[in-house]
Amino acid sequence: MEKITLPERPDWREKAKEVGFTFADMHGEPYWDESSAYRFSLREIEEDIEDPSSELHAMCREAVDTITKDEALMTKLGIAPLHHDLVANSWADGAPELYGRFDLAYDGTGPAKLLEYNADTPTSLYETSAFQWDWLEEQIANGVLQDGDDQFNGLHEALIARFQELFEKGTDLHFTAMADSPEDYATVESLGWAARAAGLGAHYFELQKLALSTDGQFLDDKDQVIGTLFKLYPWEDLLNDEYATHIATSGCHMLEPAWKAVVSNKGILPVLWQMFEGHPNLLPAFFEADVARALDGQEAGPERFSSVAEQFQAGYVRKPIFSREGAAVEIIRAGTTIEATAQSGYGEFPRIVQAYAPLPEFDGFHPVIGSWIVGETCAGIGIREDRARITQDLSRFKPHFIRD
Repeated sequence: MEKITLPERPDWREKAKEVGFTFADMHGEPYWDESSAYRFSLREIEEDIEDPSSELHAMCREAVDTITKDEALMTKLGIAPLHHDLVANSWADGAPELYGRFDLAYDGTGPAKLLEYNADTPTSLYETSAFQWDWLEEQIANGVLQDGDDQFNGLHEALIARFQELFEKGTDLHFTAMADSPEDYATVESLGWAARAAGLGAHYFELQKLALSTDGQFLDDKDQVIGTLFKLYPWEDLLNDEYATHIATSGCHMLEPAWKAVVSNKGILPVLWQMFEGHPNLLPAFFEADVARALDGQEAGPERFSSVAEQFQAGYVRKPIFSREGAAVEIIRAGTTIEATAQSGYGEFPRIVQAYAPLPEFDGFHPVIGSWIVGETCAGIGIREDRARITQDLSRFKPHFIRD
């Protein structure tokens, strides 16, 4: 893995405007940045990222099975008892999943480490699946990259195949996201594009226009009944919404399903560590409240936490079970906070603590690998980098290529 300076395509901004990539620059800073790119070997991709990501996903599914059978654990993950049955039944009934994105710390020299799993509403789908692929093809044609260069990016094709696997040809799907968010719209439009390529109907409407019929069915902005809905809206918010009590009886199939509420929840990280302690792709992680009780002698079995100090020698990260875009995250070393992000409304949630795995540094930037899962297998990667140690909403997107 290395970062290589490359000439930009002279007309890439015009191309971005043509295809509706309107957020390629944001707030006076580049979001898409092709002044350099990350190069990987095929071995690094296959052995260090692709295979471990698929394995991590399988582990997450095992964790879901454990969590959804334990009401106390669901409550610990912030799922209100009112919605335990909805979440548990969606798993027990085999409600299918569509996609997700692991965030991994990786520097090319050791096992990738799972930082968190964006399993419910991951964005950066368009720039990963489409715009960086166009970059690869055009830079090969321009002679900037070599003919044999490749990219780990079968994301669009995998989504088409997944839609074909889940739905009969001609099935109508609805896609929704919050209005006035170009990034969210690009994500759902990318999904709609794949759905249409799979022979399905794909109808977009703004989330604020979701309605409820007199007999409890969900309606779109044209008062059409919604049979299947992909909502780019977090389950933790939806379960606190006025529509939550109607989900189970509405007859609407949700993508992602309700059980994703426990996978996209950072509380799954300590559950994974407890179930698979010592796995090379996991970091030690605990519920902060459990550590506090154990160290105070208030909880049986404090031996579970006896090595916390040793495991956290390099520092640790505190983050709430619910947060988005790197909000409300603290990095702590030797009792001192060395970096933190704004609370952004997430500060009141319970927290976990996770061993600190520093992101590598290339030319003053810290990249994080976004490893995409479609169905149950890894289908590609996207890379975000930031001058800060914590990846946030305005961190830059960087293209990548494979060359041995």
